[in-house]
Amino acid sequence: MYSGFSARQRVSNVSQVDSPNATWVNQEPHWELIEALLLGTFGIRGKSRRFLPQEPRETDLSYQNRLNRSVLAPYYIRLERMLAGMLTRKPVRLDDVPDVMREQLFDADLQGNDLQTWLFQTARVCIRYGHVGVLVDAPASGENGRPYFVTYSPRDIIGFRSEFKDGKQQLTQLRLSERIVVPDGEYGEKEVEQIRVLTPGAFEIHQRNKKGEFEIVDEGRTSLTEIPFSVAYSNRVGLLQSLPPLADIAELNLQHYQVQSDLSNQLHISAVPMLAIYGFPQSAEEISAGPGEALALPTEARSEYIEPSGNSYEAQFKQLDRIAEQINALGLASILGSKLSAETAEAKRIDRSQGDSTMMVVAQQMQDLIDNCLRFQAEYMQEPNAGSSLVNRDFMGIRLDPQEIQAMLQLYTAGTITQETLLLQLEAGEVLGDDFDVEAELEATQAGGLLEIQKPENSRPVPEQATMPEAAPEQSDELD
Repeated sequence: MYSGFSARQRVSNVSQVDSPNATWVNQEPHWELIEALLLGTFGIRGKSRRFLPQEPRETDLSYQNRLNRSVLAPYYIRLERMLAGMLTRKPVRLDDVPDVMREQLFDADLQGNDLQTWLFQTARVCIRYGHVGVLVDAPASGENGRPYFVTYSPRDIIGFRSEFKDGKQQLTQLRLSERIVVPDGEYGEKEVEQIRVLTPGAFEIHQRNKKGEFEIVDEGRTSLTEIPFSVAYSNRVGLLQSLPPLADIAELNLQHYQVQSDLSNQLHISAVPMLAIYGFPQSAEEISAGPGEALALPTEARSEYIEPSGNSYEAQFKQLDRIAEQINALGLASILGSKLSAETAEAKRIDRSQGDSTMMVVAQQMQDLIDNCLRFQAEYMQEPNAGSSLVNRDFMGIRLDPQEIQAMLQLYTAGTITQETLLLQLEAGEVLGDDFDVEAELEATQAGGLLEIQKPENSRPVPEQATMPEAAPEQSDELD
């Protein structure tokens, strides 16, 4: 089975603006398999002999036919989407973010993606490679426009320098690889490769010319004193260095593809029974058989079709099932803390707490990423307050049952908890809708004099002395 891991660290000779540094070079082998899996069967077939070796004495035609019959099961890509979807199962909550910045987040990247969609796509990159970077860019002074987010995968971050300043490690230089599409002729277009070089308060754009060399086509200053670049990690190794957290699942997905290819090829060959003729002279001419043909055999000769019993394939079918179970175990139990088999409620809680802690780290990293982006956005716009965000941490979506809801209502009517606590718990338990606003509801009830909700019929009765002072005068008037 192919493995992209290499124990020996490679050294990079950085001599040009587009030369990747050693960090990039040592990470790159880990990405090849995962990037091929993202393209599905088409991507795996494009790396044909690398991921599906040609057997000894197998002709090129036979190998090509086997390759065309091999189909990749999309285990990896579905798991990646599911994990990113867990973070965006509920909308990102923004606290104290200025309205002008909130409006811009409806198109956070100037590609038509709001903050929620942008987070899903960015989280997928983080889970896929082990980390992701986001540049908060803005148009030059005097140009119309506003700040926006640009996501970069580790493949695009080809070099950097850093130093300790003010008690933390800060980037002093960053090189980002980009590809842009520009008009070509009256109707055509072409792709141009460029390198963006960032330093605190300045930038340079290097583009490849017709000679294949890079030259500076734009440069200038920025209004910020630092590089507006933020990073989130899902499996950190060092600064801007990580390993794909789902690499083991990618390897198992490849193994499943290879075993399935072997099995499909064997079933294809053995699906057609072979005609065997006994007692036919070897010196006789070659014979053929088919639906419109008949055989003339000597008196003592006989013929029959032979086919394999199929028992030998059972082991391969079981192997496919075992690989699928391993993928489920790694993807669900190790990462999500969930199992597909029946288990006790206590065991489920323990498994979930262990798995949630892994996703909690990713959620916290993505939340910090958004907060940093908001800070850079506010600095560009000279807003005094950037606000903060809250990324969903309720990954499994467990709804409160009626008994738990009733218990909370009893706590509220007894005065043990406040109305705000009650509403927040009901919102977290998915009793209230996603669009429910707790703060707006509290303001509405207070404005309408409805702070106290109606008590359930089976709640604890109110003591008589609480109502007697108002009822007594009415009774005395009637007696008079």
